[in-house]
Amino acid sequence: MTQNEKLLFLIKCLLSENPRYQNIDIPTNQTEQFKLFRSLVNIRPPKSVSDEFLQVQDAYLQEEIAKKGITDIADLQPISENIYLWKGDITTLKCGAIVNAANSQMLGCFQPCHACIDNAIPFSITQSCMQSRMAHG
Repeated sequence: MTQNEKLLFLIKCLLSENPRYQNIDIPTNQTEQFKLFRSLVNIRPPKSVSDEFLQVQDAYLQEEIAKKGITDIADLQPISENIYLWKGDITTLKCGAIVNAANSQMLGCFQPCHACIDNAIPFSITQSCMQSRMAHG
């Protein structure tokens, strides 16, 4: 499956979840397709999704990250013990944790394509966190 085929698969899955989305046309431009995908992910409430969706999404996002490159924290110099100052795309940073000041529900802002940190976090990460929270009460 090509990157574009993966993206179209993901969009179609997300559109099929809600009857209100049935009249949304999928753009032909790949940049606009990604914007639609991102919007649909940003407004989607946390709930179960198929393993196939997660596998395709993971493969799609991994390839997108590979295009951007990865910054390993081991290659950075701390400004103080265990404190690093780095400016860049957090989705390309390899480290143990990234602190996010989330809202009280531990959910994103649900505003499509908003430039907040919540919308930079891949859906599969938030999905697994929600599934873990629901499983552990």
